[in-house]
Amino acid sequence: MIAGIGIDLVDIARVDRLVGSKGERALRRLFTAEEIAYAVARPLPAQHLAARLAAKEAAFKALAGNALARGIGWREIEVVRGDGHPTLVFHGRAAERAAELGVTTVWVTLTHSATTAAAMVVLEAAISGGAPGQTSAVAAGEMDRILGGQSKSPNAAQGID
Repeated sequence: MIAGIGIDLVDIARVDRLVGSKGERALRRLFTAEEIAYAVARPLPAQHLAARLAAKEAAFKALAGNALARGIGWREIEVVRGDGHPTLVFHGRAAERAAELGVTTVWVTLTHSATTAAAMVVLEAAISGGAPGQTSAVAAGEMDRILGGQSKSPNAAQGID
C-alpha cells in the first residue's frame, strides 16, 4: 500500500550559486558528510547536489501530514547508494515519521537535464492483517535498513530479519 508520494524539481544553477556564495556552511546545513563527499568527487557537483535536494524535498512531501513531519531537518533524510541505485535512509524525526506511517520500502528515482534535477519518492507500507504495528520479518528487515538501524520492530530486535 502506498503510504506517501512526493516529487520535486530543483534548478541546478541555483544550487551552484548557493554553494558559490555560502560554501561549506550551506553544504553542512543541507547534506550529510557522505552526500557531500559523493557529489564533490564527481564532475559537475552542483548537478548531484541538486538531485539530492530534489530527493529530500520529494521525501518531505511523501512524509507530510503532521507536526512531526513539519519538523524534519535536511540532514534527517539522506540519499545513499543502494545496490546500483540511489535509496534513502531516514534519521531522527524522518525515521520516526516513517515508522508512524509503517513504511517498509522506499522507492526513489533521480534524474537531471543540463538545467534541472528531479526526484520522485514513493513510500510503501505493508498491508497487514495482523495487529497494528505488527510487520513481517522481511518488512522489518527492510524497515531497519530504511530507518538507519533505528527500527523498533519486535522482529528486528530478535534478529529474525
